[in-house]
Amino acid sequence: MIPLKRRKASLPVSQQDDTCTFPHVSIFILERKMGTSRRAFLTRLGRSKGFLIKETYSSSITHVVSENNSGDEVQAWLDNQTGRDASSSVHLLDIRWFTESMEAGHPVIVQDRHILKVNPKPNGDPTAMLMKSYACQRRTPLKHHNSFLTEALEILSQNAEYNDNEGRSVAFRRAASVLKALPRRVRSMQDLRCLPCLGDHSQRVIKEILEDGSSREVESTRQSEQYQAMKALTGIFGVGVRTADRWFREGLRSPDDLIRTGQQLNREQQAGVQYYDDLQKPVTKAEADVISDIVEKAVHAVLPGAEIQLMGGFRRGKEVGHDVDFLITHPEEGKEEGLMPKITNWLKEQGLLLYQKTTRNSYLEKMDGPARASSNMDRFERCFSIFKLQKCAVSCKLSSTASAEDVSTACERERPDEHHSEASGWRAVRVDLVVSPYSQFAFATLGWTGSKLFERELRRWAGQEKHMSLSSHALYDSKQNLYLRAKTEEEIFAYLGLEFIPPSERNA
Repeated sequence: MIPLKRRKASLPVSQQDDTCTFPHVSIFILERKMGTSRRAFLTRLGRSKGFLIKETYSSSITHVVSENNSGDEVQAWLDNQTGRDASSSVHLLDIRWFTESMEAGHPVIVQDRHILKVNPKPNGDPTAMLMKSYACQRRTPLKHHNSFLTEALEILSQNAEYNDNEGRSVAFRRAASVLKALPRRVRSMQDLRCLPCLGDHSQRVIKEILEDGSSREVESTRQSEQYQAMKALTGIFGVGVRTADRWFREGLRSPDDLIRTGQQLNREQQAGVQYYDDLQKPVTKAEADVISDIVEKAVHAVLPGAEIQLMGGFRRGKEVGHDVDFLITHPEEGKEEGLMPKITNWLKEQGLLLYQKTTRNSYLEKMDGPARASSNMDRFERCFSIFKLQKCAVSCKLSSTASAEDVSTACERERPDEHHSEASGWRAVRVDLVVSPYSQFAFATLGWTGSKLFERELRRWAGQEKHMSLSSHALYDSKQNLYLRAKTEEEIFAYLGLEFIPPSERNA
């Protein structure tokens, strides 16, 4: 909220039409992506120099000024206000025209560099779909209209990743992301006109699916021995693409092959093979809720007042996932230090951990800044673990009479043999615990929400469009040589000049 005193200052000046120096230029400053405070400041500045600044848009406006918006975005906003195409009767201008006019003390001549370009709709077709090029600029709902196309592209993306071709993998994922954001089902190639991120390869696959119902390349990939083996091997907890590829070249195809040949495995991989069947099963929201109750009880037992947030796909509204992620902090900075060993010790005492590996926070040890981080991985204190989840606890959670205490203690009643989960009434579930200092919590929340492509595109936007560096720890402005503080995700989006997109629409 803007303080009342400032709000009054931004109100229209009485009789401004009669007293302004340049009545033939009627300006409307678009608040979108700019914010109320900045718009109010620019309005006061313009009026103090004799410019006619209108508070609301009307047919008398001659110049629309905006900041960090494309011409298509401003045009779409105008269309919503007027119900017609007004671009031919009004100048759509970047903020540069306004600032140059302020410096000159009069409206400068509109030049090409000031004009926001509007892409014409192909053949004048009002049904043509337009799309912003960065996934972090788009709202991507959990359920969309084109899964028959996106699933095919994601198979090709995954296969490219298995073949260590990151560029191709990302290209297919970006194409799939565009299709997920479309407001309706794609029925012909005509529907794809003017859409970004759809390369020739993706378009060939889409065209074949639309015409024939399937893609020979996708089906061949899906059924190939390499794809199936790499999917099985990388599905083992603790196994990455390079290790899986080496095993594939050695003739190994599945976890059973690793056991049969006596392959040397580290602790993490041993746990991955041992609990492979359980870890391949989707984790339901009900199971995630039970684990949430357990984690909350553990954290509050060792650090009262700590805050715990369920992250990942479940925060985005998914009903199933492959693991459960939690972000933990404390409002009093510093109290979170050394917290993870206390949490894991509590969980061990309750017999709830089948495997755990904890790493300490290395961010403060390497103050080289997020702009020079060696990878996209953050450096928080974290624990990669496998929980033993009692099925009775899930049933209890689903019961309308169950309390949080009932659920969180249900797993303490039984501690059966670890090797027969189905027979013993429990299952293994992957759980990641991450501890963040409170000052970094907003950035950590944004980074651990996903989706993977959405986060990648946020970092790309920050670097290429804003000359900033974004990580799960901080946002660094290289122009100002300054780390920007934020308490909420909304503030981070505002720094980046992006419309805030809620977690439920980040499923790029």
